[in-house]
Amino acid sequence: MRGTARWAAAIAAFFLLGAGPADDGRWLAGGYSFSHENGGFRIRGIAGSGTKDDPVVLTQELYSASSVVLVIREVAPPPKAPNAARHAGTRLYLRLETVNASALAWIEFAYELQETRGLPSTYGDGLSFDQRQTERGTISSDAFFEHNRDFEPHDRLLFTDGKVDPDETATFSFLVTDLTPVATFYLVQDPRIPFS
Repeated sequence: MRGTARWAAAIAAFFLLGAGPADDGRWLAGGYSFSHENGGFRIRGIAGSGTKDDPVVLTQELYSASSVVLVIREVAPPPKAPNAARHAGTRLYLRLETVNASALAWIEFAYELQETRGLPSTYGDGLSFDQRQTERGTISSDAFFEHNRDFEPHDRLLFTDGKVDPDETATFSFLVTDLTPVATFYLVQDPRIPFS
């Protein structure tokens, strides 16, 4: 009986730490589930609590140069940051390790947040790439040297001045905040290819 309890605890820890997907295909980390349910890419791994010192690190493969949607759902209250009293709402630090599994080079990469699938997030809904700019240095990439942030009429982040060839991996880091948190939101990921 004691061995069975240890085995059950090991399996539970495996899923809670984000080592693999849950039975329904969602990957768990930092109080959120992450899903590739809309297709076009595949999550390969996840870890982290979503804080600045321990961001959620999601490893994924994108199969084409078309946009794909990462579905993010809150499954438990996220961990409180040490300065949580100063920052209301959601604060989710993300690092996406993205493999270009297509046959095309990417010359830019864009992200867009949505509270309602298919509708851009507006300034007034509170969901953004830290629109209040409470911290500096939260946006970076190892493959692109420039980025632009737009807050109106949508919340977008565009990485430029770089390239990701087929089978290469690019890392993107940023902070997602939501002053009026919702249970489910969407991260549209859009690799850009050269035009001839």
